[in-house]
Amino acid sequence: MPRSVPPPDWVIARRRSIGCRIRAAREATGRTQEQIALSIGMDRATYNRIEQGHSAALVDSLILIADAIGVPLSELVE
Repeated sequence: MPRSVPPPDWVIARRRSIGCRIRAAREATGRTQEQIALSIGMDRATYNRIEQGHSAALVDSLILIADAIGVPLSELVE
């Protein structure tokens, strides 16, 4: 069910920061969004929305992304 009230600005900023960390970690491995998305069973568009901070990722998705990139989850969500 969609949220009836948008999250506060600081939450959106934090989500974007997490997306930036995901992108930096992925780029450090030389892998594409498509490669990571396919390896975790997610479509590239959804993965892209997470990296861009436009979509709130489930914890399970963040765990899968961290594992696929090869970094600890804590590195992505500091």
